[in-house]
Amino acid sequence: MTELNFKSTKEIKVPEEIIGQVIGQDEAVEVMTKAANQRRHVLLIGDPGTGKSMLGLALSRLLPKEKLVDVLAFPNPHDENQPLIRTVPGGKARQLSMKSILPNADFFRGNNFILLLIAIVISLVPYYFYANKIFPFDTPVIYAASMITGTVFLIGVIFILSISKKMGGMIRSSGPKTIVDNFGKQYSPFWDATGAHAGALLGDVLHDPLQSGGLGTPPHERVVAGMIHKAHMGVLFIDEIAILHPATQQELLTALQEGKYSITGQSERSSGAMVRTEPAPCNFILVAAGNVETVEKMHPALRSRIRGYGYEIYMNDTMEDTPDNRFKIARLVAQEVIKDKKIPHFSKEAVEFIIEEARRMASRKGHLTLRLRELGGLIRAAGDVALEEKQDLVSTDHVVKAKKIARSLEKQMADKFIERKKEYEVIRIVGEIVGRVNGLAVMGGGSNYSGIILPIEAEITYGNKEKEVVATGKLGTIAKEAIKNVTAVIKKMFAKDIHEYEIYVQFLQTYEGVEGDSASIAVATAIISSLNEIPVKQDTAMTGSLSVRGEVLPIGGVSAKIEAAIDAGLKTVIVPESNFKDIIIDKERLARIKIIPVTHISQVLKEALNWKGKEKILKKITGEK
Repeated sequence: MTELNFKSTKEIKVPEEIIGQVIGQDEAVEVMTKAANQRRHVLLIGDPGTGKSMLGLALSRLLPKEKLVDVLAFPNPHDENQPLIRTVPGGKARQLSMKSILPNADFFRGNNFILLLIAIVISLVPYYFYANKIFPFDTPVIYAASMITGTVFLIGVIFILSISKKMGGMIRSSGPKTIVDNFGKQYSPFWDATGAHAGALLGDVLHDPLQSGGLGTPPHERVVAGMIHKAHMGVLFIDEIAILHPATQQELLTALQEGKYSITGQSERSSGAMVRTEPAPCNFILVAAGNVETVEKMHPALRSRIRGYGYEIYMNDTMEDTPDNRFKIARLVAQEVIKDKKIPHFSKEAVEFIIEEARRMASRKGHLTLRLRELGGLIRAAGDVALEEKQDLVSTDHVVKAKKIARSLEKQMADKFIERKKEYEVIRIVGEIVGRVNGLAVMGGGSNYSGIILPIEAEITYGNKEKEVVATGKLGTIAKEAIKNVTAVIKKMFAKDIHEYEIYVQFLQTYEGVEGDSASIAVATAIISSLNEIPVKQDTAMTGSLSVRGEVLPIGGVSAKIEAAIDAGLKTVIVPESNFKDIIIDKERLARIKIIPVTHISQVLKEALNWKGKEKILKKITGEK
């Protein structure tokens, strides 16, 4: 590793601008700068945690602030169900709203208690006179009439006070309502509308249970701006945009095209379409994001709008392992420490361990991962461990402990899987068994690969009812297709031998199902072992895809699979030669297992089976004389 010229991350200067903190996405940064200058929309496609939301926020910081406006809703004297929409310079709406409140609107509010007290005293005067025999209440009839009069007076005062309160509210509500307030904003708006329902995104009109009889809240007071309006002259960020309802995507497209959008009822608790404002401004930059499936599922017209008036970017998931990029990972550590504000800085040795972890997570030789959110989780966990131990600096030991504590769910499940299968001898790591192979698979995806041992058994019976290999174990589409490729290879190698047999393959206790073709060489090995009654070495595991010509093709998650084999106590693992350069495992752990790279199924069979007494078959398979 190239020397890092610092003792701790305290010495690393972190850029103040967010755009400068983006790591490994140079092309995206360049496009975002252009998008800010020309106000273009952007579609970001890539794996989670690669910096899509950070790029959206960075774009908003590049926009000028002086064009911000506040938006107000006014009552419409001609049609109360179509409130008027007006804009004022940013931060001015509050002043306008305060000026519109009439000075005498609350005249009675401060005197309510005094007036009510006087009314109570006056209503009790007849009783006082009667009790003290004071004229003119010397007879019960006169007293009763006086008490009734006093009570009516009290009720009348209470009624007048309630009406005055209502009238005061009506006077106040005749003024405008601020629906978009940019008071005190230092930057252009940035609104994350990921997962927002239609009302929150497009605006809504609140329901009023007292809207009948003229006692309800005026329509303009019930108008609520949507995020598209609050993002006016700023950025609206929507991740996983394809999950938005198609109708909502269509309305979003309309807002993009027009730059303004009327607010009406959108939710089940709104007033429905009875109220619809004048078009409210929503001239925002849309930064949409998602994964590869998003491209197929999002509204085609919406995507066309982005392509026609903006850019599409495919995010990098790795970057080359160069000295400059290694320093960028070190800078990431410093950034996470500063953002968290609680964890201590990292020593140079701890940063080097983080960089090694970035290599492993890349699953690609000579590259570093750019799934930085997951790497950030490890950084924060290591900081928490250091805090718990009351250390001022995070060391390598803290990162090692954090790696165990902060294991992904897939890794925890894989560990439990291996532990229980070994306990019940579903996974066997010693001896030799005919037709039984330790395959390797992964749980999870992206950089969250966690390897598991996948025991596979094959059995051969007489008969010719089945034309293909019968495989069980809740196999997915790709896994089933891979089995067909195995069939072709076996028929080519043993054409004269298998026509009398039925071949059955079982993936043992795969309750979660099996998908992918990385178990192809293990399936082929199990069938050939059973077909020829040649035992398989149980201290050996294998992974690799298989072509119809018997070539061993590369697979994913090779490092995680080898780590699973190490944890299970296996001695040897067979992998595709093309994946050999992708193996990134600590040297100490790697020394615990023998790795055999192969290019053809014949090499797999030679290494995995015990050919004692069956040498003629081996020579036939390998072509040796």
